[in-house]
Amino acid sequence: MTHVNPNEKETIETGSNFIKKIIDEHNRTGRFGGKVITRFPPEPNGYLHIGHAKSICLNFGLAQEYGGKTNLRFDDTNPVKEEDEYVEAIKEDIHWLGFEPDNEFYASDYFEKLYEFAVKLIKKGKAYVDDLSADEIRAYRGTLTEPGKNSPYRNRSVEENLDLFARMRDGEFPNGAKVLRAKIDMASPNLNLRDPVMYRILHAHHHRTGDQWCIYPMYDFAHGQSDSIEGITHSICTLEFEDHRPLYDWFLDELEIHHPQQIEFARLNLTYTLMSKRKLLKLVQEGYVRGWDDPRMPTLAGLRRRGYTPEAIRDFAERVGVAKKDSTVDIALLEHCLRDDLNKRSPRVMAVLRPLKLVIDNYPEGQVEMLDAVNNPEDESAGTRQVPFSRELFIEQTDFVEVPPNRKYFRLAPGKEVRLKHAYYVTCTDVVKDAAGNVVEVHCTYDPASRGGWTNDGRKVKGTLHWVSAAHAIPAEVRLYDHLFSSPTPEIAPEGKDFTANLNPNSLEVLENCMVEPSLANATPGTRYQFLRHGYFVVDPDTENGKLVFNRTVSLKDTWAKIQRKK
Repeated sequence: MTHVNPNEKETIETGSNFIKKIIDEHNRTGRFGGKVITRFPPEPNGYLHIGHAKSICLNFGLAQEYGGKTNLRFDDTNPVKEEDEYVEAIKEDIHWLGFEPDNEFYASDYFEKLYEFAVKLIKKGKAYVDDLSADEIRAYRGTLTEPGKNSPYRNRSVEENLDLFARMRDGEFPNGAKVLRAKIDMASPNLNLRDPVMYRILHAHHHRTGDQWCIYPMYDFAHGQSDSIEGITHSICTLEFEDHRPLYDWFLDELEIHHPQQIEFARLNLTYTLMSKRKLLKLVQEGYVRGWDDPRMPTLAGLRRRGYTPEAIRDFAERVGVAKKDSTVDIALLEHCLRDDLNKRSPRVMAVLRPLKLVIDNYPEGQVEMLDAVNNPEDESAGTRQVPFSRELFIEQTDFVEVPPNRKYFRLAPGKEVRLKHAYYVTCTDVVKDAAGNVVEVHCTYDPASRGGWTNDGRKVKGTLHWVSAAHAIPAEVRLYDHLFSSPTPEIAPEGKDFTANLNPNSLEVLENCMVEPSLANATPGTRYQFLRHGYFVVDPDTENGKLVFNRTVSLKDTWAKIQRKK
């Protein structure tokens, strides 16, 4: 595939690093004087998601690599959907990812200048005020195989267009009564060039300009001119804007102003993940999730609350790379990057999610031992901690069965011996059941010579269980999160239904009677841990007044890594 620069006779082969090749060629020819100035231009109509993270990493990363700058510019040209809440959330997300913009701008900063640009095009005979309705404009536009028809208002005089446009600005006309359109070519094979709308009338309160304006520029008109005003050199967009590039270039050429290079790359598509802000908003507004920061959401706020690290997301963006062709990435790769990072940084602790009482009958009553435990075997500097051990413990319900299912069952069962992590060998001797026949207590004996979980007598004990001391355990609520959607392609709805039909009814399981080791008593929101044998967890902001709440970030199982090893 090739990239053709509209202003220079250059053709550049594209590949996984095609954007760098374009920049290198511009630097070679001196097109932008060796400068690299990029921008990240979100519309503040929702929270950023994992797809935006790829664009953020790309724009900021390229500027850093070439010693350039990156602007954060809010595309706030639609007051009906935009809010200050989203502005602040976007800034927080960018900062959390590890980037700081060199400048912060808003498209609304340029409303007056954009109006002047529009007037200039009217005076050149390149724009006109149209009275057709939105439906009529759509009907006149034609199809991919049939040319469009000229509006009956297309040949208004320059003077009439200037007068009408000024009266539009003054608020004389109601919403939808008139629009300003570019006069290009209604027979163009590119539908974006068939006299696109530049301004529409919208009597709505703007989050920054208030009621100063009642006409607002369309994205295609505001975007390129904002890039030009800011001196952007490389305007990096997702692939759906490729067909819009001729329009981007047309406006800049007709206005005879600084002309950045628009470059398109493939957006991020991720299995089991929805990337539409409109649909994510529906999930929030209709109560399918608890908010934009619900840990099941693909928003950066949701991923942060779930326990994702910015390092893992940046690593993921780097691994995915930049391509010119759309593809879908397996979410297992994102989870692999997350596990890889959390494994290095997360302290190991013991937590029992579904407690079962274990009593060591021959352990001295009232005795408490403090056992040494390594905080993180991947990080020697993390040191050790002491964990209390006593006669009564909690283990996982799933770590005991009365009748082992097969010979490869290495957990606890009557007559079987297992190792308690950091502690001793124990052998099950008896069980206590309730009236319904459920096991509520397991009795064991321990081998005092096996302190630390090892002996020198050659015994081979294959099963190792985690535990917490019953007298010292801290109660906690644990929220087990899974994919929000049960389908790898959630946007494809079953016939006659919408995408919500693909929601996973088991995306959240809340366990309210969990027990964790006492070192977590003062754990603060945002702190990440590996719960031995369970996965990675983070303290949720709902933690308060001594009640611990943990979110499962990701399990320990890494299917993607196993697949890669088999290749």
